[in-house]
Amino acid sequence: MSPYTPVLATLAYAVDRRRGQVLLIFKDSRQGDTELTKYNGVGGKLEPDENVAAGMRREFAEETGLTATRYSLRGTVSWPGFGPNGESWFGFVFRVDAWSGQLVTESREGRLEWHSLDRLLSGELPLWPGDRHFLPLVFDPQVAMFHGVLPYQDGQPVSWDVEIVPAG
Repeated sequence: MSPYTPVLATLAYAVDRRRGQVLLIFKDSRQGDTELTKYNGVGGKLEPDENVAAGMRREFAEETGLTATRYSLRGTVSWPGFGPNGESWFGFVFRVDAWSGQLVTESREGRLEWHSLDRLLSGELPLWPGDRHFLPLVFDPQVAMFHGVLPYQDGQPVSWDVEIVPAG
């Protein structure tokens, strides 16, 4: 069996608790992007010389124009077979609770929009099909952290296995 060598990435969801909204990016800019016409958090691949928090802050700033000032690692997701050529990804999923700066409305990745957290969690928005498994855990105050495995085959999730660390 060959070693598991996934692409390492971050994914961040900025939450405005006062308004009950979450910042999402609608991927509509790069033709050929496997995420085209889907909503997602912001993030991307880690650079070889950065830790996961630094990588999240860099990607968050690049895609939103904002500086994450208060954030927490909510969990991890392993996505075997997720990439367009069957490559595996491993993501560190963050929630961003405070930021500074001026939000850009468009980035090279797509259009940034605020949506109600209820709408995101209800399944109304077009997302990666597997995101519905872990997204509730990102925002659940009863969950301290989660660690999931979400294998993909032909662009679809085939199973979901998660370990949840309860809060407190």
